[in-house]
Amino acid sequence: MTDFGADTVTFVDPATGPTGSLRVGTAPWGVALGPDGRAWVATAEGVAVLDTRERRLLALVPYRTATGPVTTGEYRGGGMGIALSPDGRQVYVGVNVPGKSGVLEVLDAAQQRVTDVVPVGRRPFDVLVSRDGREVYAVGHDSFDVTAVPVDGLRPRRMEVAPYGTEGGLGSWLKPHYAEVRDDGRLLLPFEGERLAVLDPATGAVTVERMTADTHQHGTALAPDGTLLVVGTGPIGATDHGPSLTVRSPGGAERLIPLDGPHEDVTVSRDGRTAYVTGGFSRPGGWDGLTVVDLTTGQARKLAAGRLPLGAVVL
Repeated sequence: MTDFGADTVTFVDPATGPTGSLRVGTAPWGVALGPDGRAWVATAEGVAVLDTRERRLLALVPYRTATGPVTTGEYRGGGMGIALSPDGRQVYVGVNVPGKSGVLEVLDAAQQRVTDVVPVGRRPFDVLVSRDGREVYAVGHDSFDVTAVPVDGLRPRRMEVAPYGTEGGLGSWLKPHYAEVRDDGRLLLPFEGERLAVLDPATGAVTVERMTADTHQHGTALAPDGTLLVVGTGPIGATDHGPSLTVRSPGGAERLIPLDGPHEDVTVSRDGRTAYVTGGFSRPGGWDGLTVVDLTTGQARKLAAGRLPLGAVVL
């Protein structure tokens, strides 16, 4: 898990608790795991490269883009969302440039260096790669958009995703955060436990499906069977509901599992039976741990670990 409230990642046995930590760089956000066991972590200082088997830091690759002083907190500059190409040869990291539009930096995984920089939206919370590896998507939180970047040519195209409109601008709560790529290539972006925006990246068209949690939503994950998991962080209005984990079938049926306190992101076990929900929260109010959720029974168990953990991968 990435410890957004520190400068470390924490290794966790979900049955017993933390088993160690490793210093990687200030305020780490997203993490991506390669097929060779290396993990790539987006920090405020650069992209940390870890050997997860030996639990050691291999490199800290600086960003090519200037992001100002190294700071902490939800608006800090530096890396946010991060993803790998299917073959593990390229790393794509969304970099927040405070007060400006963000960029997508492309790293050569073997050489551990930045090779290209592409303009994207503001505060790229999440970065995803199409199933065929031909396109990369950056979710621009503060610009209400997804930027699609074809790997061949790196020519970005902006697609607005704003099922509530863009009124309020930077001060709006009703903005995209995280997304998943469905088997058919469409992107799924949840909003407020009310609306699931389904984006066709080929056309930019957005359709909206109903959701039922009625709570502010952040992190997402797709289980192997196509079940969508969505983290509800809690209410933003007097009539909204509390924190929850939405478990949404490919057909759209939902069940809600209550969570104790705010959470940020979620990852799922390889067999699809267990969800791991990080307690850090990118805004103030998170906690030091994760919640382990049995997706069959709905039983949730809190586990103390890390320092405001945000991102997580299953080793």
